Parts: sequence; structure tokens; C-alpha cells
Amino acid sequence: MRSRQEITELFSSFLQFESDRVSGWATDARLRRNMRNYQNSLTQIEPSQNFWVVYWYKLWSSEPESLAKAHLSAYLQESCYWAAQKTLTSISTAQYTLSDYFQMAIVQVDKVLKGFKPEVGFSLSSYASAIFSSELKEILRQQGEIDICTNWRLLRKLTQKRLVESLENAGLREAEIASYVLAWKCFQVRYIPQQPTGTRKLPKPEPETWAAIAQMYNSQRHNLPNPGGECTKETMEKWLVACAKATRAYLYPSFTSLNAPRGDDGSAEFIDNLPDKLPEFKQESLLSEFIAQEEQSNRQAQLDNMGSILEAGLQEIDSEARQILQLYYAQGLTQQEIAKQLEIKQYTISRRLTKVREALLLKLANWSRDTLHISLNSTVLNYINTVIEEWLKSFYSRPLSAQE
Repeated sequence: MRSRQEITELFSSFLQFESDRVSGWATDARLRRNMRNYQNSLTQIEPSQNFWVVYWYKLWSSEPESLAKAHLSAYLQESCYWAAQKTLTSISTAQYTLSDYFQMAIVQVDKVLKGFKPEVGFSLSSYASAIFSSELKEILRQQGEIDICTNWRLLRKLTQKRLVESLENAGLREAEIASYVLAWKCFQVRYIPQQPTGTRKLPKPEPETWAAIAQMYNSQRHNLPNPGGECTKETMEKWLVACAKATRAYLYPSFTSLNAPRGDDGSAEFIDNLPDKLPEFKQESLLSEFIAQEEQSNRQAQLDNMGSILEAGLQEIDSEARQILQLYYAQGLTQQEIAKQLEIKQYTISRRLTKVREALLLKLANWSRDTLHISLNSTVLNYINTVIEEWLKSFYSRPLSAQE
């Protein structure tokens, strides 16, 4: 069990980076004060961090704008750090540093909290670790796509919904967005690239293409809420370049942590803008509910049972599948590297991994339904699938003797 002071710091401190190294922890005074106030309101000392995870999660669910999110963000700092560290060591690129990856991941706290389901029994830190890692991979994949796409290829593959979101994110007014979207639609019709559609290096449209785009725009602009005058081909090119720029900024924004300094003197933080007053009438009922529900021994028993079910599931697979799992999760080999080592096709490796995950998902989902009485739907199944992936990584990180 942690001490009261350790619990306070765990839910009120943030990692600090200097020259891409962790320089220490900075405690947010308001969060520390808020933690102490809530701790003092309890009739007995509650040293369990899981109690406070569930407490702040429940409070965040009912009061999304409260300090609960900030407390959980502080708690997830370490999970985020290790996800960033893992990404840094597994992906060879000089473009991003450890602090970059950390900033990219920590802004996904909302996604972590929205997907987390405490009733399933897995810890928030384990779930967050899986989400942070997967989101970092997706960000890098998207960024790779964006970097190698020309503006014209990017605009060709863009959907109208994503374009509108990008322009809204850039701060354009509704009438301006309508004009830009019409220009983009004309571009889609008039720009017919000569290269195969799959290439990412589409060339800039020729002058006659820009003229055709402008002519089509001018003939249809009367349907706009604010038609304006006729536009030239130069205006069309300027607008479409702006569309591409807004899309790149929207798909790959700059990241700012909750505890990033603001102001020239660095004395204040963005987290200071979060409200610190909670409805007092809810406090006692929430505390009573959580004290009654949060039993650490029951929670640990659930986790142990889940681990036993998954380990039993691994015992039922054949030796080749076990070898593939060992190479993939314990040694960190790619599917291509495993295929080469075992002298079988890469798609066979992919299918075997998928089959094992599906078998484990079925076992754990049935147990969750029958034992925990959880209604199974696509959201719950996706969640269980995520935590199974994290469990496999943890299981195969143990010594071989512990896996038997």
C-alpha cells in the first residue's frame, strides 16, 4: 500500500522534460490541494490507488469538466512515458524525440477515459498503455502518409467531411468553408491525373486545368450562401493549397500537454484553467458508493481469474502457434521476420496470430458475460480485445519458466 502522501503526489504530479530527458516531477498545487480535501473528507484513510482511479473516473463520467480529468492525467503520466519510450526504441527515426512522443500520446487521455470500462476488471494503467501505443503508431502512419503525399494527391483522397472538419479547425467561417468546399469539388471533377490513382506523387494541375476548375466554380457559385464575384484560376489554386494546408494541420496537429507552461515566465500552466469547484451535494453520495463498491481483494481476484482463463487458452493452441507468439511478443520480431525464420508465408503468420487472438477473445468475452454479467456489444468486445493484446505483451515479457 502507498502512503497518503504518495497517493496525493501520484494524482497531482506531472513529468517534466529538459533536453529530451525527464528532469523530474512537478506537482500542481491545486490538484494536490484538491486531493487532500477529498482525502480529509473520508471517515478512514484510503491508501489504495485503485480506489482513487475509480473515484476520479466516476466523477469524470458525471462531471467531464471537473478536476477529475486532470487527476487522471497525472496518474497516467507514467503509462504515457513508457508507451513513448517503447515507441522511440521500436521505430528508428530522427524526426521525433522522447518528449515529442510523450506529448503526442498524453493528449489522447480523453480517448483513454472514454474507452475505459472499470467493470471489466482490467486496470486503467494497462488499458492506457495499450491505447497510447496504438495511437502513437496511428499518428506516425498518418504522418507518413501526409508527408509523402503532394497537395494534389492529398486533396484527391480527402473526403468532404474531413475537409470541412479541417477548415472548421482552421477557424474559417461557414460561408468561407462553403466556397472552399465548392472549389474542392470542382478540383475533384476537373483534375484527372495521368499517373495511376494509387501513386502519392501526383503533379500540380496544368494551367488549363486550373482554368477549367475556375470556370466550373464560377458557373456554380450562385448556389453558395455568399456567392461573391467571379474567381480566377489563381484564386482556385490559392484556396486549394489552403485546403491542403488546413488538412495537414488538422490530421497532424501540434501537441500540448496539460501541464505545459503558458505565459512568458512559465509560472502558470494550462491545467490552471480547469475549474476546481465541484457540486458539494454529490461528494458524500459518491464517496459512499465508491467505498461500498471498491474492494481491492475482489478486483484482484477478477484479474487473477482473467489471467488464468487466458493462460488456459494459450495451453490449447498448437506448438507452432505458441512459437509464433513467442517470437512476436517476447522477441519483438515482425511478421516478415518470423515468416523468414520459420520458412512459411507472411500471411500465414498473420492468420495464426489473428486466430489466437480471436480464440482468447471468445473465452474472455464469454467469461465476462457469464461471471461479471457484462452485456457484450462491439464496444465491449473492442475493449476486451485491446486488453488481451496488452496482456499478451505482459505475459511474454516474463521469463520462460513463468510462462509454463
